[in-house]
Amino acid sequence: MFNEEALIKEFNFKGIRSSGSGGQHVNKVSTKIELSINVLQSSVLTEEQKATILEKLSNRLTKDGVLMLQCGESRSQYRNKNLAIVRAIQLLKSALIIQKKRLRTKIPKAVVMKRLKNKRVKSERKATRRKPDLD
Repeated sequence: MFNEEALIKEFNFKGIRSSGSGGQHVNKVSTKIELSINVLQSSVLTEEQKATILEKLSNRLTKDGVLMLQCGESRSQYRNKNLAIVRAIQLLKSALIIQKKRLRTKIPKAVVMKRLKNKRVKSERKATRRKPDLD
């Protein structure tokens, strides 16, 4: 796939204040992390990988091809940074997985014959329930 250590070096981190209630601690400490990586300018990813990521993650990228993630789950900036790194790598790996094309299977002849036989039996059973034609 790609070299994770080299990709981590291309990540840009920015500490921002977490939103919500929390008192004095939340108002003065920037524990929330904003991770960004420019997919188009990455030297770790190949051109095919960049194209695949741009296609599959188009709704998560900016117009300039920058992937941005935020993590503010923990009160620790260090823990939030590690969570953001893990999420970014997981997101990029999942985008690069190529789905196998589904192969259509042929319905066996015995299965088709069994279905037609059951259909015939059902129709005969229902035909015997009708009133007889007395003409």
